[in-house]
Amino acid sequence: MKTKMFDCVEMKRRGALRVHERLQDLTVEQQIEYWRRRNEEFLRKQQRSRDERDVPSASSLSPRP
Repeated sequence: MKTKMFDCVEMKRRGALRVHERLQDLTVEQQIEYWRRRNEEFLRKQQRSRDERDVPSASSLSPRP
């Protein structure tokens, strides 16, 4: 029998719990600001990754005829 080295569902649950703990005492406005900042961080990281791999971003691609 194979032993499981990685449990994706468990990882997802731990991540969801961490987010819940961070947000549980925040107001709705504070939660919105949290997600806005996290989204900006994600977009910056995504762009850096594209730049490093020299892959054009979706907005720079020309539409198909």
